[in-house]
Amino acid sequence: MGFFSEFKEFAVKGNVVDLAVGVIIGGAFGKIVDSVVNDLIMPLVGKVVGGLDFSNYYVALAGQAAGLTLADAKKQGAVFAYGSFITVALNFAILAFIIFLMIKQINRLKREEPAAPAAPAVTPEDVVLLREIRDSLKK
Repeated sequence: MGFFSEFKEFAVKGNVVDLAVGVIIGGAFGKIVDSVVNDLIMPLVGKVVGGLDFSNYYVALAGQAAGLTLADAKKQGAVFAYGSFITVALNFAILAFIIFLMIKQINRLKREEPAAPAAPAVTPEDVVLLREIRDSLKK
């Protein structure tokens, strides 16, 4: 089997195509979650903590002047951008929670219905005969 025919066989398998679709949808879903975090949640969190913008929280490592935006501070040298990390960490937590809920729902839908209760076991004939003999002896 040639290299290209082997690759073609691998590429057209259902798992590879499913994985590709999952990656594409995951990328689009990640952008949606980024927007939710950056445009909806972080402004509310910033408002609660005094109107501060987390995306501009940093510590200058190269002696930049204070009060610059994160983008301007990065132009002047190295910065420890912990505000961006907080935003990304929150983004990850929300994404992980949503995926958890989705998988939980999918697993719930996949569960099989509980089996119907089994019919009562039929007593073997020899046991029935032995009980009859026992009961007749008691009389």
